[in-house]
Amino acid sequence: MGKIKVGFGFDVHQLKENHPFVLGGVKLEHHSGAYGHSDADVLLHAICDALLGAANLRDIGFHFSNKDDRWKGISSLILLQHVVALIKEKGFVIGNIDAMVCLEAPKINPHIPAMQTYIAEAAAISEEDISIKATTNEQMGFIGREEGVVAYAVCLIERE
Repeated sequence: MGKIKVGFGFDVHQLKENHPFVLGGVKLEHHSGAYGHSDADVLLHAICDALLGAANLRDIGFHFSNKDDRWKGISSLILLQHVVALIKEKGFVIGNIDAMVCLEAPKINPHIPAMQTYIAEAAAISEEDISIKATTNEQMGFIGREEGVVAYAVCLIERE
């Protein structure tokens, strides 16, 4: 049996009025969107951190600095592809990804199948191995005031 490792990822971005909202590679219609150096896709950033952590490859900021113009405005699906290549170089494959997004609006449930498709393509795994869930913060704190969005992810990787 090959070595199995688990990783955990977390990301948070502020929401800004009239800014695009990209989540799981899907552009959502909403009056505000996540703001950051890349496309600020918190879901993909949390997944990248979970994968990097499981492979002991540091974090997303180490590999894709927000001071580096190569990553300015880039799709986080491309960042995920880079991360998958890094873990493959270390001899690992992805077993599964389980993620949770916490936001008040917009509702993402109708978009989850498309997110799974995009993530599966970028990570070269089956959609069946990607779970995405959503919750609210019951109108409390910065999430409840719709000032920000948070995502958490765990993953399993194993030696090929």
